[in-house]
Order: sequence, then C-alpha cells, then structure tokens
Amino acid sequence: MDFTPSEEQTAAQGLAARIFGDLSTHERLTAAGTGTDAELWKELCAAGLPAAVEDVGLLGLVLVLEEQGRTTAQVPLAATCVYGLLAVAAHGTPEQRDRLLPGLRDGTAVATGAFPARGGVHIAEDGALYGSVPWVPWLRDATHVLVADAERGLWIVRTGDPDVTAVPVETTAPWSAGRLVLDGVRGERLGNGQPGANGQPQAYADVLATARTAFAGLQAGVCAGSLARAVHHTVTREQFGRPLSTNQGVLLRAADAHMDTEAIRVTAYEAAWRHDEQRDCAAQALTAAWWASEAGKRVVHAGQHLHGGTGADLDHPVHRHFLWGRQLDAYLGCGGEVLEELGLLLAHSSQEGAS
Repeated sequence: MDFTPSEEQTAAQGLAARIFGDLSTHERLTAAGTGTDAELWKELCAAGLPAAVEDVGLLGLVLVLEEQGRTTAQVPLAATCVYGLLAVAAHGTPEQRDRLLPGLRDGTAVATGAFPARGGVHIAEDGALYGSVPWVPWLRDATHVLVADAERGLWIVRTGDPDVTAVPVETTAPWSAGRLVLDGVRGERLGNGQPGANGQPQAYADVLATARTAFAGLQAGVCAGSLARAVHHTVTREQFGRPLSTNQGVLLRAADAHMDTEAIRVTAYEAAWRHDEQRDCAAQALTAAWWASEAGKRVVHAGQHLHGGTGADLDHPVHRHFLWGRQLDAYLGCGGEVLEELGLLLAHSSQEGAS
C-alpha cells in the first residue's frame, strides 16, 4: 500500500486548502445560516475542483474533503462528487455520461443521494417510483438525486420533476437538507443490477462504499479542525499563571483526539486507495465509516470540552465542528450499525473461502 499522493492529488488538495481557507471564514459561515455558501461553490467550480475528481480519484477527493472539513465549508462538494460525478462515471451508460457529466463538472448541476436504502422507496408495476426519504443532505440545492429503492436499485431523479417534492428540514449540521417525496416519478436507471458485495447490486454497493470513504475523509478534516482549535485555545489560555496545555489531563485528552483523528484519516486513505486500484474495498470502507462514527464522536466532544465554558457557546466556531461531527457520526450508519454490517460481510467472506 502506498498512500503517497500523486502530483495531481497534491495540487488539488493545495488548491482546496487555499480556497476554503480564504473564503470559508466564521463570518461567512454565520451569514450562510443553514444554507449553502453559493459564492464559495461558484469559486470551487470555477477552479475546476469538482471536475478534477475524475482525474485524482477517490483518494484525491478524500484529500480535498479533508480541507473542506477543516473549515466546515457549507458546499455540496462531497454529495455532488460521490452521488453524481463518480457514480455516473462508473455506472452510467455512454449516453448518460455525455449528458450528465458536463453539468456536474462545471457546477451548473448539483447531485445528492438518498442513501443508504432503508425501504422507503418502492417501484410500482408500471416502473414509477413512490415513497419518501426523511432527510437527504443538500437536497435544497440539488438538481439530481440518486435514489436507492427498497431492492437497492439506483435511479436518477430530477428535483424539477412535478412528481418530486423536496420539503426543507433542519438537521444537526447545516447541510441544506430536505425531505424527499416521490409520487409516481419516472426515474432513470443507473447500473445494470448485477450482484456485487454481500449479494447487493454492484452499483449500489460501489456507490455506498465510495460515499462511506468520502464522508470519512470529510470527518477526518472536521476532527482535525476541531483539534486545531482546541490546541490553539489551550496553548493561549492561561489558568493559575500557566497555559492550560501544560496540564497533564489536557495533554492526554488532546493526544487521544489526535490518535483518533489519524485513525480516521488512515482508514479512509486505505479504502480510497483500494478503490482507485480497483481492488475490493467493501470491508475497508466499512472500517473507515466505523472509525469516522465512533472516533469522530470522541474527537468533537473532546474539542468542546477542551474549550471549557467557551465550548458551550453556540456561536463559537468549535461548536460548528461539533455539529458536523455528530451528523457524520450518524450519516450512512452509526458505529454499531456499521460494525454489524462489517461482521456479516467478514462472516460471509469466510464462508465463501471455506467452501
């Protein structure tokens, strides 16, 4: 395994760090409220970052999303890349790729995903889609939604269709979310339905593994940003005539948070590397998701606690990291749920090996 970024991946990460660092400020995030920073999204697309994902691969996307997570920038980058660009590029027909990818590359189209499949969407005998999904991230901005039906088939649905309703909802993190309601919409099938990992359709399994890996990378950045703020606070804040960082309890808590953050990062890197090398990465994606959920939760709680009373201020920047970290903890499956799925996958693989 070699996680050393390529020259292109390093350039993409550096560009993302500069744009997010310059534009995703506390003042702009406060002004955006729970919605998207439209100007920041335009800047990212003008710089070609979404389009670059096809060249830098999933590992490159993970590196870029780390930079987004550090600043908790409110743009639909992960959703558009995972459920739009990468999904269509990997599983779309030549006609679908020619028609859909240009808009996703330049940002005129925004994608999101109703994932994972939880049985809320069904296919009628006439092929129309019915049902609802309680909340979908970035739905208020999306032009296309990748919907997973009860049988884990994938469908591309346009939010502008009269049979599609998006009802705004508020979640823990300000992800411009909405409740998706489908009332007889004619979706566009993505993927051929061939069985893949653990008996799931191949396209569904691949997109879910890609999403878990990408959002784990985002969580690594959220945690790194939270920890950086906590370190700055404890180094500069004095108590009883010395910095808080000189207290052993503070040092141990920060060290544990650092190790947890590195575990999230390296497991996301491994899953992304295996995906880009076209190796099986189902177990690695679940491992990254588990670390992102369990360790991510610990890190953002530590960030709050190390700020003391300041951490209780809902307007303090560290609180935004806390909200994102808790949202990512539950998105695509909380720790216990993911661990159960990983156990079943490993048991299934062991049985296949024995036979």
